[in-house]
Parts: sequence; C-alpha cells; structure tokens
Amino acid sequence: MCRKMFPYTVQVNMKLVLSLSGNATNTSQANTSLVDAIDTQNPQIAMIVLVTVVAFFIFVTVLGNTLVILAFIEDKRLRSRSNFFLLNLAICDFFIGAFCIPLYVPYMFTEKWLLGKFLCKLWLIVDNLMCTASAFNVVLISYDRFLSVTMAVVYRSIDRKHGQTVLNMALVWILASLLYSPAIISWEYFDGDKSISEDLCLPGYFYAWYFLLGASIFDFLLPLLSISFFNLSLYWNIRSRSRKKQHIVTSSIDSNLGVSPSRPYIISDRDFHDGVKDLKTPQYKKNKRSIPLCLKRCFFRKGLPLHRDQQTATNNVHVIKLSRDKKIAKSLSILVCVFGICWAPYSLLMTIRAACHDNCIASYWYDVTFWLLWVNSSINPFLYPLCHESFRKAFAKVMYKYIKKNSLKP
Repeated sequence: MCRKMFPYTVQVNMKLVLSLSGNATNTSQANTSLVDAIDTQNPQIAMIVLVTVVAFFIFVTVLGNTLVILAFIEDKRLRSRSNFFLLNLAICDFFIGAFCIPLYVPYMFTEKWLLGKFLCKLWLIVDNLMCTASAFNVVLISYDRFLSVTMAVVYRSIDRKHGQTVLNMALVWILASLLYSPAIISWEYFDGDKSISEDLCLPGYFYAWYFLLGASIFDFLLPLLSISFFNLSLYWNIRSRSRKKQHIVTSSIDSNLGVSPSRPYIISDRDFHDGVKDLKTPQYKKNKRSIPLCLKRCFFRKGLPLHRDQQTATNNVHVIKLSRDKKIAKSLSILVCVFGICWAPYSLLMTIRAACHDNCIASYWYDVTFWLLWVNSSINPFLYPLCHESFRKAFAKVMYKYIKKNSLKP
C-alpha cells in the first residue's frame, strides 16, 4: 500500500510553509496540505514540528527494527521458524525507515523530485516492494501461529525444516516484487498518464483506479481476510479447548474427592470407620455439610488411583499450553486491528483519489492516511518481537555488549 504514497498534489505546501513574507497563495479545499491544516498562521512552527516528528519517526523505525535483526544474529536460540518470519518483517520495516522515508522527506518539502529518474524508479520499486512484503509477512506470521496452535504435531515436524522456512520467506519477496515492480518499470511505455508532471516521482498507473483497486485486493483485502480467518479459527479452537478442559478438571476433582456430581454432600455413615462416629458432636452438627466432605476426602486419600500424579501432570501441561495459546491469539487479534487501522483508510482513499483525479477529498487526508502505513513499520518491532521475553533478553544482551565496548574506548 505505501507503494503508492507519492506526493499527491500537495504533500506539504512549501509555498506556504517557506513563505516568510506572508504572501502565500490560497489553495482550494481539495488542495489543502497537511501543514496548512495544522497551522496556517505559523508556518515556521508547523515546519519545525513536522521535521521533528518525521526525524523521531525515522529514528524509532530504524532503531526498533535494527534491534530485532541484531538480536536474531546475536542469540542463536532465537532462530526458530516463527522468529525467522519476524526477522523477514524486520528487514522490510528497516528499509522503509532507512531508505524509503529519508528519500521522501526532501520530495515532500519541495514538491519536486531532485534525485533523477533512476533513483525515482528505484525508490518507487523499493517502497512498493518493502510495504507489500511487510503485509505478506504479517500473513505468514499469522499462518505460522495458526499452525502452532491448531496443528501442534504437524508444526513440530516442519519447525525443524529450515529449508521450508527459507522457501516461505523467499516466496514473500517474489510475490511482493511481482505485484508492482513490473508496472512501475513498464507502465509509462504502454499507458502512461501524460498529465503527470516530469518533476514528480509518480508511477505511470497513478491515476489508473482499476489497477489500484485490483492491487489493493491483493496487498490489503486478501491479507486482511487471511489474518482475520486465522484469528477467528484460533478463537474457536481455544474456546472449544477451554470448555473441554473445564469439564475434564471438574470431573477429575469430583473423582479424586469421591463426590458424586449430582449429590456432592450426601455421605453415608457406613463409609467411615468406627473412629469417625466419635466426631458426631454438637459442633459437628452445625457444620455437617463441610466436615463429612473433609473426612471423606481424608478417608479415601490412600485409595486414589496410582495414575493420579500422571493425570495431574498431564492436566498441568495442557493448562500451560492453553495459556500460551491464549497469548498467541491475543497478540494475533492485536495484529489484525493494527493492520486494519493502518492500511484500510489509505487503501480506500487512494482508489477514490485515482478515480476522481484529486477532486473528491482534501489532500491532507491522503497525507494522514499514507503516513499511517509507514507508522505501521515503526509499530511492528514493538508489536511482535519486543513483546517476547526471549527477544527482550537478546536486546538487553546486545545493548550491554554495545555499552561495554564503548566504555572501554579511551
């Protein structure tokens, strides 16, 4: 999706922002820039705020994803199938923060591409590739977690096959490159929009709404439906197991206590040896519902089956696994929400924009929505790897080595 975030008519109207004389021209509602919307009375302040926010955004994106990559390199224990997919996602997001956004910033401020046609093509290809691959990686991560919960036995067998893992990672890059790169390279030679100015870095299909709509289906709608399906499947799987587990635990407790589920407090005197009769005091009568239960539990304790310990251990293992799977499902539901929030607005508005040639909606809304896409790349390191204890320990190890190395320098 971010593959289409090119300076639409007004990314940041520097005619207004840099106009120190105060003679900036007015723009129509459809051509109102993001900075115009923020502060039209103090353009210099708006400029400073915007530059600061963008710089911080780049820093967080690069740093967060760099930590993920370094942690993966530093700690061999992190090199599992699921973490390989997190690494793949971190690589995509790193290049968005280190290459795509920095090249876009001067373009945004000047409204002109000053780096030449070759770098324009390269930037468009890399931006589209990284953003699309990022979306596909989210699907791959969701599918991997879906398998680990619903098909644990099958997952354990493929978890050791690093060749298949690498193949899946490569497939993400291949599919992502095929979606936009050929169109970026060749569209202008077949059906380029002649209304696009030469000093703008835009693909030939910029106003081809039918292409954008079709592409949005493959890089947004289908991924969203996929991760939603995996999330719902996990929910129903865990809900079913929780109910089943609750029934098993209840039955096990009743069995161990020797209590009938239908009449849990009715206990016959003949169930006890003669010594129990001496306990029938007035105090016993006041608590006749609780004392027999305790006595019966104590009395039958030695008669429990020998496999009780094994059964308890098995139940504990299932409880732990169920708890782990619930955490996976929770993180996956967050993934679905963040993906939808960051991608849906731009996907919709970009298609509308192409269909009506900038005459439908104020341009600053496009600025807001496409920056949401890049924000997703800064959120991902905190949404996935940084929420895992193993990654946090690896991050701490990397930071410790870095601090120690620099402290030893004279």
